[in-house]
Amino acid sequence: MTQSLATVSLLVTDYDDAIAFYCDTLGFNLVADTDMGGGKRWVVVAPAGQSGAQLLLAKADGPAQIAAIGNQGGGRVMFFLNTSHFIRDHAAMLENGIKFLEAPRQEPYGTVAVFEDLYGNKWDFIEPKKA
Repeated sequence: MTQSLATVSLLVTDYDDAIAFYCDTLGFNLVADTDMGGGKRWVVVAPAGQSGAQLLLAKADGPAQIAAIGNQGGGRVMFFLNTSHFIRDHAAMLENGIKFLEAPRQEPYGTVAVFEDLYGNKWDFIEPKKA
């Protein structure tokens, strides 16, 4: 049996604002945007050209979910976005208004810098070290 992590749910306040950030600002592709009725939508985004896990943008419903927006990782980096060209992509992200919390640094596993999404969730942006 083969398994893979297909989709990760991310709480958002508004579908369209989240789509604008992830697709227009961060450069992800809109994979699906299906009306589920009752104000719910199945909205999935993914980095361009990737075959790994995708993000389901889930509109928060109720006080507990609303309170968790932007802090689903408890203040830690929750998502890891890999690139094969850190310098080029980091510059483009800065140009698009992505907020980095630090300058790029070298780690044993590669080049990395932490950025925030529109809700304050922390992401590692990484160019993995070549073996």
